[in-house]
Amino acid sequence: MNINVTGMFIVLQSVAKKMASQMKADGNTTVSHPFSIVNTASVAALRGTPAMVAYSSSKAAILAMTVSSAKDLAPHGIRVNSISPALIGPGFMWTRQNELHAASGSPYFSSDPEQVAQAKVGGVPMKRLGSIDEVIKSVAYLLSDDSSYTTGTNLVVDGGLSAGLKA
Repeated sequence: MNINVTGMFIVLQSVAKKMASQMKADGNTTVSHPFSIVNTASVAALRGTPAMVAYSSSKAAILAMTVSSAKDLAPHGIRVNSISPALIGPGFMWTRQNELHAASGSPYFSSDPEQVAQAKVGGVPMKRLGSIDEVIKSVAYLLSDDSSYTTGTNLVVDGGLSAGLKA
């Protein structure tokens, strides 16, 4: 919780203060909301994930922080959104998460990390992992002027895994 919630709050608060003071100093009236913040949440916040109660809870807090901050900061020219990726890989984090799930003793996961991985990918409508580049492109969109009328929104990047779920 210290990193995912408290740490994110401290950074958000610091960055927002700097952005708000810059908006005031510039007297910018041509662009209504020239600043954008994107928080990192997770699909675990939307679905809950067995054996990951602290992580899921901390990411749910990020979603609430995003919505509240979006409302508080909009008058200062700042848009605040979040991104919720899931099943991004391959790589160290993907492999480690599957190992931890396999070792958790949870009835929801096989004790074999490879079977855990196959079951996860099998639950994704697109039947593949997402890439880091796909997450980066989604964040870039939220930071860009292309999303200038978007604030308080959570963009899910999960190949359809959580399709239909809303926070």
